[in-house]
Amino acid sequence: MKGIKLKRFKIKVFGSQGKVLGKGLSEEHTAFLHNLLTNDIKSMKDGTLTYNLMLRQNGSPIRDFFVYKLGNYYILDTDEHPNSLIPELEKLKLSLRVYFEKLPYEHLLIFGNGAREYIKETFGLELEPQSLKSLDNLIVARNDLRIKEEAYEIMGQNLPEVPAQYIDEEDLEDLRIAKGIPAIGKELKEGFSPLEACLGGIAISFTKGCYVGQEAIARVYYKGRLPRALAQLEVDKGVQEGQEIVDQEGQRVGLITSVSPKSSLALGYILREKVKEGVTYTAGDKRVRLLKVYECQEEKPKPKAGTLLLGPKKPL
Repeated sequence: MKGIKLKRFKIKVFGSQGKVLGKGLSEEHTAFLHNLLTNDIKSMKDGTLTYNLMLRQNGSPIRDFFVYKLGNYYILDTDEHPNSLIPELEKLKLSLRVYFEKLPYEHLLIFGNGAREYIKETFGLELEPQSLKSLDNLIVARNDLRIKEEAYEIMGQNLPEVPAQYIDEEDLEDLRIAKGIPAIGKELKEGFSPLEACLGGIAISFTKGCYVGQEAIARVYYKGRLPRALAQLEVDKGVQEGQEIVDQEGQRVGLITSVSPKSSLALGYILREKVKEGVTYTAGDKRVRLLKVYECQEEKPKPKAGTLLLGPKKPL
């Protein structure tokens, strides 16, 4: 069993019952998050979690969150310090009666052989994927989305001592790149659609209706196959994030977005028309070899009669 103490922050989001909030929404804090984030917040059940993005109007990602629902409030899990994030959220809520509270929680992630057994023996829990339970002063969650495998999170104050083999931030970054998990500021940034990172259906709901950036996402989604693909690469030592990938004819065909601090693996985007696994490209004077391209598996919902090609758009 492996473990790591994540450097993440927690913000409690709560609010008041609303009188005029649109269909299916009775809480102002639920309406606020539902209209701001890319996943279907209003359909979340108590004791569940979802992965979400916050977008610009043009569809470019600017933040990501895991959202945990506990009773009549939510917890946002973020890598951004609450002292800078909460004032931004305060501006965005406008007249809605929504409140934010910084939580002094620690966050432990455990995974691998023995993790499930530890959770069962210590807390008496057998959790379904993307579910959680509040126990005294702790929250225990099963979050298989964070590292694309069965993994458990223990959050709160005074966390128990867990007999795990602890890894560091560099190990976690190497694992992220090896599994092709996109990160904010790297694969998820200005000029790139989160659909290129295969987050449709994971971080993005195509049926929830309006949210910031929804029209830009729907326009790209219904257009069909994207021109760029997220790829796993093998790179020479010295290749840097942000370097352009050049083919044998000297044409720019992609961009390096992440480089592992512990191995020769990297992530980047490649033009689909230039994709050929095993081919060697260059970044500066260094070699870049394409190992594999991540193919997105989400299935497009069929638009209802009379729906614009911008995508299905339901009233709130």
